[in-house]
Amino acid sequence: MSRLYELVLMLDPEAADADRDRMADDVRKQIEADGKLEKADSWGLRKMAYEIRLRNEADYRYFRFEGTNDLLERLDHNLKIAEGTLRFRIFKVDPDTPSNPPPVSERPAAVGDGRGDRDDRERRPRRGDD
Repeated sequence: MSRLYELVLMLDPEAADADRDRMADDVRKQIEADGKLEKADSWGLRKMAYEIRLRNEADYRYFRFEGTNDLLERLDHNLKIAEGTLRFRIFKVDPDTPSNPPPVSERPAAVGDGRGDRDDRERRPRRGDD
């Protein structure tokens, strides 16, 4: 049975551009051979939230496709052993879900404690200022 999936592929930025393009093209060909490719997009070089294999950036590639379980197993196997793949994730998606646009920012959002800046807080009167 064919289902809808999204694949986010993170490639090593230190690999040659031609090698990264070849890897993305190989993924595209695998999907088109056994499934239906709806969308393929290059999100470019982006900072990662944490280092992977001493890299703090990755070349992100996005694919939305219909495929069977056999295609997923083949993609999973090939991407695990492929030279230049930092990480990848395949997500099952609801057909009514719109396609993911490229991320807006190049940096992960700053993590804070939700208290805001000190200047934004209301000041309490000091002792003796009554």
